[in-house]
Amino acid sequence: MTPDRQRRPLDLQQRSVLAGEAAAAATEVETALSTPADPIAAAFFDVDNTVMQGASIFHFARGLHRREFFTTRQILGAAWKQTYFRVVGVEDPEHVTDARSSALGFIEGRTVAELEELGEAIFDEAMAHRIWPGTRALAQLHLDQGQRVWLVTAAPIEIARIIARRLGLTGAMGTVAEHVDGVYTGRLVGEMLHGPGKGEAIRALAVREGLDLDRCSAYSDSFNDLPMLELVGDPCAINPDRRLRAHAKAVGWRVRDYRTGRKAARTGLLLGAAAGAVTGAVAAGVALRRRR
Repeated sequence: MTPDRQRRPLDLQQRSVLAGEAAAAATEVETALSTPADPIAAAFFDVDNTVMQGASIFHFARGLHRREFFTTRQILGAAWKQTYFRVVGVEDPEHVTDARSSALGFIEGRTVAELEELGEAIFDEAMAHRIWPGTRALAQLHLDQGQRVWLVTAAPIEIARIIARRLGLTGAMGTVAEHVDGVYTGRLVGEMLHGPGKGEAIRALAVREGLDLDRCSAYSDSFNDLPMLELVGDPCAINPDRRLRAHAKAVGWRVRDYRTGRKAARTGLLLGAAAGAVTGAVAAGVALRRRR
């Protein structure tokens, strides 16, 4: 990145592009000596409510809370603010900017190695049993067909990598936190990897890996992931929210729902206002506490 580009403020589209490029560059790629049986086809999976029940960053933050990284009062206060903004639909631009720039501020001064070690332990205690067996089976089907499989998530890349490695997947793309000499600065590279950013990440990876997107598949639960789903020739809605379910039905996409009927109905009503709020709240709320 040139000094001029660093000095000029970036708009949302530019930040999304930067986030996508950073996520693709940070992706773990297979190092096997033999090439995949089907090297130009791949599958991309969202994580939260698609591969895993709930928000991965919430489970991660809860694990950090147990380790006294921040207080209950701090995270609940931030959660309330995020819920209010999402339900009422009125957001203060300064609040949005602050939340974006400090979303991973809670790791400022910590090392990459420390976060990865904690992530491994937190995955075992809070995430492993929340993996949807049906989605895991779909990912394995692509692997069995000789295709590579990547996670694409707004969660920190370090968490995404752990999940991908534990599930035996090819790699992961997630939100990239800036770090210098292995120590986090507390800033993001571009934007959190969501919406348009996921599409940019997949495009960048496809160019680098020689993928034919028309032969690729993508899976997500959220209407916000249309930029990712519409890129590929085989999109599929997994545990979809109300808007994605309606869209998938209208355009003839596959739909898979691994929730119980009661859970599916409740999620359809509350996911946008509650689950999304918790994910955003955790990212912003944990930023309230700097390194002890």
